[in-house]
Amino acid sequence: MSPAPRRRAAASPPLWGLRSNIPATTSRILGASSVALLLLVWCVLSYVRVDKGGTAGPEPLVSHFFLPPPGEVIRSLLYLFFEQDLLSAVWTSIKRILIAFGLSVAVALPLGILMGSFEAVNRFFDPIVAPLRYLPITAFIPLLILWFGIQESQKVAFLFLGTFVFLLPVVVDAIRVVPDELVQTAFTLGASRAQVIRTVLIPAAMPQIFDSFRVMNAIAWTYIILAEIVNPQNGIGYILRLAEQHFKPAWSFAGILVVGVIGILTDLGIRGINRLLFRWRDVDV
Repeated sequence: MSPAPRRRAAASPPLWGLRSNIPATTSRILGASSVALLLLVWCVLSYVRVDKGGTAGPEPLVSHFFLPPPGEVIRSLLYLFFEQDLLSAVWTSIKRILIAFGLSVAVALPLGILMGSFEAVNRFFDPIVAPLRYLPITAFIPLLILWFGIQESQKVAFLFLGTFVFLLPVVVDAIRVVPDELVQTAFTLGASRAQVIRTVLIPAAMPQIFDSFRVMNAIAWTYIILAEIVNPQNGIGYILRLAEQHFKPAWSFAGILVVGVIGILTDLGIRGINRLLFRWRDVDV
């Protein structure tokens, strides 16, 4: 009796395969390596001193005024946290983004569903909405100041506009790309138009719409500094304005670092909710 054939271990995907996935461990190592390399370059440029011929002795490769060393940035972060109430500033910015984000979803979601479902609605609104995609949002700041003043509503309106012009086309496209076979099958089974929208189009489009929330989150954190640069009295924009007024580049680095960390954490949160809501999808989000 011949021995049973040994089972062959599943081959790992090639590291340099075109559009192929790579093992999770390799992915983490590559990601950590890029961060470590960035920190190494930062430390070399800011800590390594060379004699540039000046009277003050050896100087850093890049002046600390232009590139503060990591240690100074961490000390600035602690100072801003304990002395300038950085936590309150972060929470103020988060609240503005959440309000603008909620308003964008509340307006863009129903309007986009109707535009994607009914061509007549799309033809009616498209001449108004389409040009907004190509206009620089920052150009609206003077108008928003004129319409809403320089207080809280102006900042929220700017963030709303920046996220709305992105979300609306995504919702329209997500509704339109739902396979027509699903729609026709629902009609064949006797579903009404409202039932097809509610039970076929919206459920099928929601994963793509929810994916766009990650991009909206990134846009919102990109625009938050611009939104808070007008009459800054609180928020992360106020912290960065303090850095400018006091000529403290390390404070600016600390503020940018905080925005980056919050952006990553919120992105992970959205990805986690996405996986939880749409477990049936077989693609990694």
